[in-house]
Amino acid sequence: MYYGRATDKLVQEQGECGGVITAVLIAAVEQKLVDGALVIKRGESIYDGAPYFATTKEEITEAAGSLHCAPTLSAKLIKNDFNGARDLRIAVTCKPCDARAIIELSKRNQIDLDNVYMIGVNCGGTMLPGPAREMIRQFFDIDPEDVVKEEIDKGKLIIITKDGQHKELSIDDLEAEGYGRRTNCQRCEYNIPRMADLACGNWGVIGDDAGKVTFVEVRTEKGQKLLDTAIAAGAITLKDAPPQGIALREKLDGIMVKMARKAMATQFAQFDGERKFERLFAQFDKCDGCRECIDVCPICSCVECFTKQEFVVPKDTVPPDPMFHLTRLMHVSPSCVNCGQCENVCPKKIPLATITHMVQSSVQGTLGYVPGQSTADAIPLCKIAEVKA
Repeated sequence: MYYGRATDKLVQEQGECGGVITAVLIAAVEQKLVDGALVIKRGESIYDGAPYFATTKEEITEAAGSLHCAPTLSAKLIKNDFNGARDLRIAVTCKPCDARAIIELSKRNQIDLDNVYMIGVNCGGTMLPGPAREMIRQFFDIDPEDVVKEEIDKGKLIIITKDGQHKELSIDDLEAEGYGRRTNCQRCEYNIPRMADLACGNWGVIGDDAGKVTFVEVRTEKGQKLLDTAIAAGAITLKDAPPQGIALREKLDGIMVKMARKAMATQFAQFDGERKFERLFAQFDKCDGCRECIDVCPICSCVECFTKQEFVVPKDTVPPDPMFHLTRLMHVSPSCVNCGQCENVCPKKIPLATITHMVQSSVQGTLGYVPGQSTADAIPLCKIAEVKA
């Protein structure tokens, strides 16, 4: 475990906490370890971010920094737009749910993990752009367009404006009002991306180093190769993380896990108790059959959905309720990584991510399988056929 910092002054300024992630990506591309870096590039504001495949130092530097209002997921993008990384090598910055989804898709032979270098970033949660704008206007009494930076730290949402104002409010208070992080993020127990090749963030950085360096944990041989490449290129400097910093990092993670379990219990309770299935089916009755949930789900990886095949339902018709959702739950629940994408896109506001995560948690408790943690663990009750490139 290390404290890391970029050597390039511009990268230090543009990147978060000394710019080590940006520097590692640049070195990986320039030293031909990878063909490009899949990053999130800011648009016109902090609420506007989109995936971008960067192949130059300038492009990578332009995408430096955190965007909590861009809750995109890279796994399905790698599968669909980059042929599962079979033809090129990709470095990707990823939240824990991104990394977990990439691992699950690799088990389904949808992504060649040998060609993917995951640089994981600590994540305390993300926010949807629309509600985030409304929240800042209502609770911070600030024009959302005046915000140039936001951060989630120590249970607070902190924003900085164009004129240098710093304002902060408790995440708990904001979420009690229905704002703040997405509901799936509130339930997430995985804040440090230990399933990635490198796990990076600001947790555990103490003393004079606070805000100036990144805490870097090497998790795999590929992670060490990323660091070695950056060091050989003179792109970063490293020093051992102090024991006090390591302990603080673990403490902060423990606090976040307790918060997540509390949120999980509260959110799952709405479907617990008597007549549980009636309440679930009442949610499914809202469905209009758009199937957007399977289009965005990283675990839905069939070439053609079972519920679209004519021997199941006639062409251009909707499967009988609740067959579609029960089939989907059976398919994805063992490997659900609680990314929340299905719930975000549902036009009928069905709490799909909450329901799927609840079923997945039950499967995890019964079978002991934790999705997206290791490539060594086989997906339960599944036989994966090899998918040819």
